[in-house]
Amino acid sequence: MTRRWTSAARHLRSPRRPPRARLRPARPLPARPSSLDGLARRPLCRRDNQGVTVSAPFPLPPEAPLPELTLTPETAALAARLDAALPQTQCTRCGYPDCQGYARAMAAGAAPINQCPPGGAEGIRRLSALTGRPVIPLNPVNGREAPRAVAVIDESWCIGCTLCIKACPVDTIVGASKLMHTVIEADCTGCELCVPACPVDCISMVSVTGEATGWNAWSPLRADAARERYAFHRMRIDRDKRDNDQRLAEKAAHKLADLENQTLHTDPAIIERKRAVIEAALQRARAQRSGAEPDDEVGQ
Repeated sequence: MTRRWTSAARHLRSPRRPPRARLRPARPLPARPSSLDGLARRPLCRRDNQGVTVSAPFPLPPEAPLPELTLTPETAALAARLDAALPQTQCTRCGYPDCQGYARAMAAGAAPINQCPPGGAEGIRRLSALTGRPVIPLNPVNGREAPRAVAVIDESWCIGCTLCIKACPVDTIVGASKLMHTVIEADCTGCELCVPACPVDCISMVSVTGEATGWNAWSPLRADAARERYAFHRMRIDRDKRDNDQRLAEKAAHKLADLENQTLHTDPAIIERKRAVIEAALQRARAQRSGAEPDDEVGQ
């Protein structure tokens, strides 16, 4: 018996249903050669310039100190020479936020000269010549000397989350939110900080120097360019933070000036409580910009 459908029933229940959407099969994770291979995996953290422990997607020697350093003019000059001798990859494998921080620690005698895997054995010899310390092998806790690699994004899997852009210390990844990202290969330092930041595992490190490692795979010209890009990166981050803080402060001040018309509440007590909260937030923002300690927060 052939089933017949009325027009109304056909609209509600069609015998020709569209095929179900098929889930995309999970892609097997590729094996990536990395200069971080062989390191013991542990809860990852580092210390920032103020000594505050923050989470970070890279291994760090647990004994790596980051004391408050006070340099004399002589040690400051030595720190500048040591910084110029580093490859400027800004990979943080030395246990410090950047190459300059590691150079300052070496100049102050707070760090050994064998904590820079990108520089390799040649880098240790250069640092030894500047500091007068004996040449020692590279500390395996910080990583191993390996051929230089650059980051490559699988654009078909990129979701445009911008996390790799934020992780790159030299601004060599370009893209926008929810749009495809790509790496400027000529400017990539191979720091690998973007790899663990990617939530969909679409970034691979591809060797571009064959068997050459350390300074044989790098050059002073590239190091100088990376230093300049990192300096611009830090300037941009500070500028964006200042602009955002100023925008939020102006928005709060505008709301405070016309609070009665900016809220739906008519109870004077609620309005005054909101006013106190906004004033306290503005006071904390001003204190942070000036470096002073803010007063106690006003309870909401």
